[in-house]
Amino acid sequence: MSIAMNIALTALRAFDKKLDVTANNVANVDTNGFKKSRADMQEAYPEGVKVSITQVNTPGVLLPDAIHGSTSDSAAPTESSNVDLATELADLLTTPYHYEANLKVVQTEEEMTGELLHIKA
Repeated sequence: MSIAMNIALTALRAFDKKLDVTANNVANVDTNGFKKSRADMQEAYPEGVKVSITQVNTPGVLLPDAIHGSTSDSAAPTESSNVDLATELADLLTTPYHYEANLKVVQTEEEMTGELLHIKA
């Protein structure tokens, strides 16, 4: 397998993980206290792409007691999730283009290999 093919395939796997993280964040946008995750892509040696997933611990919005039904004066306020739906949707809109670019590399590699075999035959 060529270096370009390996890079494209590892990138496709990394974007798959990134899509999973985004989907989990969107699914929990209304879950009080949920902390979103972020998928960061990095170059992997010798060739390829790896993804590291980290939790983002920024605070969510503090919700008033009336919203979550607490009547106790001593109860700590509930915190909403820290997921920004606009950011998550932007990631969802760009991910298909990343997939498409890497799939084009795989397709081009296959076409080149086919032409090489055709020439050799």
